[in-house]
Amino acid sequence: MKAVVVTEFGAQPELVDLPTPEPGAGEILVRVRAAGVNPFDWKVTDGALKDSVAHSFPLVMGSDAAGVVERTGPGVTRFRPGDRVYGQFMRLIHGQGSYAEYTLAEQDSNIALIPDALSFTLAAALPTASVTAYQAVQAARLAAGHTLLINGAGGGVGQSAIQFAARAGARVLATGTPELADHLRDLGAHTVIDHTLAPTHEQVAAAYPEGIDAVVDLVTPTGGDISPMAGLLRAGSTLVSTNYATDPDALAAHDILGVNLGNRPTVETLTTLAELAASGELRVRIDAEVPLADAPAVIAKARAGHATGKTVIVP
Repeated sequence: MKAVVVTEFGAQPELVDLPTPEPGAGEILVRVRAAGVNPFDWKVTDGALKDSVAHSFPLVMGSDAAGVVERTGPGVTRFRPGDRVYGQFMRLIHGQGSYAEYTLAEQDSNIALIPDALSFTLAAALPTASVTAYQAVQAARLAAGHTLLINGAGGGVGQSAIQFAARAGARVLATGTPELADHLRDLGAHTVIDHTLAPTHEQVAAAYPEGIDAVVDLVTPTGGDISPMAGLLRAGSTLVSTNYATDPDALAAHDILGVNLGNRPTVETLTTLAELAASGELRVRIDAEVPLADAPAVIAKARAGHATGKTVIVP
């Protein structure tokens, strides 16, 4: 099979031929029909997790994918050949990922069925970005009428978060460029804040001097200064960081709940998002669909810029 791999941490991705894996006990072999591209994919190959989990090389890149169950191993009862499935397929210890013609998964892992009405391309765009957005909005403890700031709303996570927050009845303040403003408003943002005009926190503080109810921060890096975002919040509110930038104890002293959120998909969440996407209630902007052979060049381009929509690899 064809696959995009790296041979060591920091190596350039390359397209190679690998043996098609055979499903073992409790495993399914999936023919990949689409693989979603996420910044996490190259952070992993740069070594982001090298101190916490063993890696095998050559390492197939990618996590998110959608496809069809080709074969099942002994003991598999949850899936059958021909099932349309999607989810996360990164198994670093085995050197396996989603940028390939075939990939393996354990039947009890983060894999769910795809409704017939949902395309493989759209399904492959959901597991990392939209799951993170869904869980971040849940963690924000929103109620109808609450005001939420999404800092970094122009990317894949932010665009999904806008939709989930609007569904919860929140007033959504979203940072984004003027070019994206109409699109973000169409997704449900009440106000789009152009962070190039003045610092985001200054604009929000001027418009809401009494404070707001929640912030979902997708921008401030680990170890960065998230205090400007915290300063926007009234007592009893919530600050969610997807980059582990909050200090929950320090925030608790000001009666603010600080949440450091990682992507933690479950079968239930994946099933819910697939149904929302199939019905059109969750929209994901697909910027490009590219063949597997072009993936190394696409990865290099993606690393150099900030995407406003999803790129999907089509083996």
